[in-house]
Amino acid sequence: MRDVVENNILSFWSTKMVDHENGGFYGRIDGNEQLHADAEKGAILNARILWSFSAAYRVLGKPEYLDMATRAKDYFIDHFIDREYGGVYWSLDAKGNPLNTRKQFYAIGFAIYGMSEYARATGDNEALECALQLFDCIEEHALDHEYGGYIEATARDWSPIEDMRLSPLDANYPKSQNTHLHIIEPYANLYRCLREMQSKSSCSYVPAIGAVLPIEVSVPRETVARVEAALRNIIGIFTDRILNPETHHLDLFFEMDWKRGAGRLESYGHDIECSWLMHEAAIVLGDADVLARMEPIVQMVAEASAKGLRPDGSMIHEANLDTGHVDDDLHWWVQAENVVGWYNIWQYFGDEDALTRAFRCWEYIKAKIIDWDNGEWHWSRHPDGTLNTVDDKAGFWKCPYHNSRMCLEIIERSE
Repeated sequence: MRDVVENNILSFWSTKMVDHENGGFYGRIDGNEQLHADAEKGAILNARILWSFSAAYRVLGKPEYLDMATRAKDYFIDHFIDREYGGVYWSLDAKGNPLNTRKQFYAIGFAIYGMSEYARATGDNEALECALQLFDCIEEHALDHEYGGYIEATARDWSPIEDMRLSPLDANYPKSQNTHLHIIEPYANLYRCLREMQSKSSCSYVPAIGAVLPIEVSVPRETVARVEAALRNIIGIFTDRILNPETHHLDLFFEMDWKRGAGRLESYGHDIECSWLMHEAAIVLGDADVLARMEPIVQMVAEASAKGLRPDGSMIHEANLDTGHVDDDLHWWVQAENVVGWYNIWQYFGDEDALTRAFRCWEYIKAKIIDWDNGEWHWSRHPDGTLNTVDDKAGFWKCPYHNSRMCLEIIERSE
């Protein structure tokens, strides 16, 4: 795992994706290894680069990872943060100018994830302050006070928009499992970061909409309590709203009142990813009652995802039970989450079959998904085993986060 994260994944991003002309990182290398220097730069890509190098520095301690993480942090703050309205631009042009200015809360969540991880790794106040400001944005503009949970998107000025879709592949509903997944993930990391920094007395920023940030900071209880309450709330959203109690899958799209929409969809990669991220959130929260309630759900959701496993250890993407369509491509990110999810089940519940599933998928990744010649991982293999070169090697949605996180999770959990 360490060899792959250092010499296959992170080396690719630090040698091939650094934009020395315009700053930050390039927006795209296609599936045929061609650099597109003029490609737009996505908030998700750049926030995930920030998280990956920050986590790598925290776990592995190499100074070159800190250099890349700092480059990502500085570029993100200088270019992606909307100075007028707050929040994060969805994308920039290649030169770093705002391109798509809509506010997608999925992207803001990833910015919190990256900034809080940088703060965990370095104790940096600027990154933590940025993460807390973005936390304020989600809580003020996305939280549904009537039915609970978080909406998908707004216009730049936080006004409503009709099309809230995360991508053209998604159904247009105001709430989704995917966005909630990538809010619970950064909220857990932010809470963990605050608790760690509280013990070091290194941050005093109290979240308040429109607050002027102090220059010197330490962590007060009010800040920790507010993030803790939000984390506790979103854990309940997963158990009470997003979880399908009949199938134990996580449903994907919802109306404002949580009526399920878009048909009977099953996303096996999201199920296995959700299983361990929900578990992590409950562990980080530190409430024994919440953890006791969550742990049977964690195991049920993981087992439901096993419907997507193939005999060779890989996992298919998703299925629409209403139409009968099955997306059985073998995506890089699904395989990465498959390894962590089953390792988590073995680690906490002693399930030897789960460890076997994790190991077999890792063997599949090494044989079929990792590009040992050019670096990084291929987007996917088709069901017949042929390589997908149509989708990107690096791009708006193809980032170093799922695969580097898999490696770093296993390294940390094995220590």
